[in-house]
Amino acid sequence: MSTEFPHIPTPDAATHRAAEARHLELTKPPGSLGRLEELGVWVSACQGQCPPRPFARPRVVLFAGDHGITAQGVSAFPAEVTGQMVANFLAGGAAVNVMASVAGATVRVVDLGVDTDAELPEHVTAHKIRRSSGSIDREDALTDAEVDAAIAAGRALADEEVDGGADLLIAGEMGIGNTTPAAVLIAALSGSEPVAVVGRGTGIDDQTWMRKATAVRDALRRARRVSAHPVALLRTAGSADIAAMAAFLAQAAVRKTPVLLDGVVVGAAALVAEELAPGASEWWRAAHKSVEPAHALVLEQLNLTPILDLDLRLGEGTGALAALPLLSMATRVLGEMSTFADAGVSEGEVRLPATVDVNGRNGGWR
Repeated sequence: MSTEFPHIPTPDAATHRAAEARHLELTKPPGSLGRLEELGVWVSACQGQCPPRPFARPRVVLFAGDHGITAQGVSAFPAEVTGQMVANFLAGGAAVNVMASVAGATVRVVDLGVDTDAELPEHVTAHKIRRSSGSIDREDALTDAEVDAAIAAGRALADEEVDGGADLLIAGEMGIGNTTPAAVLIAALSGSEPVAVVGRGTGIDDQTWMRKATAVRDALRRARRVSAHPVALLRTAGSADIAAMAAFLAQAAVRKTPVLLDGVVVGAAALVAEELAPGASEWWRAAHKSVEPAHALVLEQLNLTPILDLDLRLGEGTGALAALPLLSMATRVLGEMSTFADAGVSEGEVRLPATVDVNGRNGGWR
């Protein structure tokens, strides 16, 4: 499969206008539900219909892989935790499993590059590229053939999910050390220095932070030479799981399927995905703002405003799952709330202009 993506369509403009107009007809002052209104309009435009449909099959695809850079001591946890957590996901015992159950989503785990001898189900390993990745401070993460295969895997995963009925996608991730390649990719695409992108990840101490900053600095020297070429950038400074995730996000846009973005690692993949398929970001919304400093750079680069800011940093897609009930609520409000005409409510007597308080915020009924 080619690493080139077709032209990305924008969410339907006519439906967007119709959804905005419908909000003006609902039994509330205009704008009184704040960003919930914008989110519902976005879902409607993505679906190409107004009123929008409630989500029937939200789906988390969790991309798992190990990273050779962990050998440089950049994480608080050993590399074998990746494989152990994959087993935990499959057993239903992780945060992503619990939160998905609450939010009405299902979880699929995919091993793209886990360095493990454990026997995993075939449906988990069907798209596996390799075990771990190169140590990106001194060597490429992937070969040319491997990065092409990872991109093909990400595209195939998106197609499989959409063809299987998924109407909202969330990319999750699991990989000890994965915030290091994420930091390198973000720095390379935002023109930032290592000190601006290196966070505490799993909760590293000062000595580990310095090792991580050094690894990012050395990897960034290599990455900047290819930063204008997204496939080469993934080969040089990414990993199998991040490359597949980038292609997954881009292909979701090709398939006109909305995406809730999670934290910094998914954000790094999203930055590359926007380079692979310009315009893909129109099909995404940022679920939350991570405490990782590089995530703020991602949101700025993609011009996305996070729905939540809860000091989250776990990954796995958990931040996106925390925001999913709000997105579902926004969709159902637009689709199911009564209009003034339906409810027999007089607009002239009840739907008074919204007030503005001393802080410039719109009020509700006044």
